[in-house]
Amino acid sequence: MNLYLRLIKTVLAAIFGRSIESLGESAITLRVWPNDLDANLHMNNGRYLTLMDLGRFDLMIRSGLLRTVFRRRWMPVAAGATIRFRRSLDPFQRFRLRTRVLGWDEKSVVMEQIFETLNGQIAARALVRGVFRRKGGVVPTSEIAEAGGWSSNSPALPEHAAAWLSAEERLSERQIARAA
Repeated sequence: MNLYLRLIKTVLAAIFGRSIESLGESAITLRVWPNDLDANLHMNNGRYLTLMDLGRFDLMIRSGLLRTVFRRRWMPVAAGATIRFRRSLDPFQRFRLRTRVLGWDEKSVVMEQIFETLNGQIAARALVRGVFRRKGGVVPTSEIAEAGGWSSNSPALPEHAAAWLSAEERLSERQIARAA
C-alpha cells in the first residue's frame, strides 16, 4: 500500500479515534504489503524507519500536540535513530507499532518504537531522537514540554536510552570537529 494512503488512514484514525494522555502510548496496526518486501521476501529494513513516521504522527495527533505544532509552525524532524531487528515480518502479516516518549534533554525528545506481531512477539525495537525546528533553529524541549502538557522535568531515561543519547551526542561532536 502506498505510504501516502497509509498516512491518510493513520491521520483519520487518529483524529476520529481515542485520544491519549500527553505521555501515553500510541499503537497502530499495519500490514506488510508486497511493496514493503526485500529480496528475502520479508519487510525491508528501510521500511521500518519509514513506517515509524506514522507511529510518531499518530502519537502527536492523539496526544493533541500536533495542533500546537501546526499553529506554531514547528517542523518535527527525526535527528537520529537506532533499531534492533529480532524477527521477520512476512508478506501480508499484520503487526502493531507502539510509540511512546521516554523522556527528553534540553535539545531533543527520545522515543521508543516497537514493532510487534499481533500475538505480542517483538519484531523490532527502535529508539528515535526527535527535534522540532522552526524559523531560527530548534525549539527548546522546555517549550515542547509546555505545549505537550508534560512536566518541565523529563522522566528518567532508561539506562540503554541514556547511553544511546550520550553516544549520539559524541558522534555529533566528532562530526563537528572533523568539519572544522
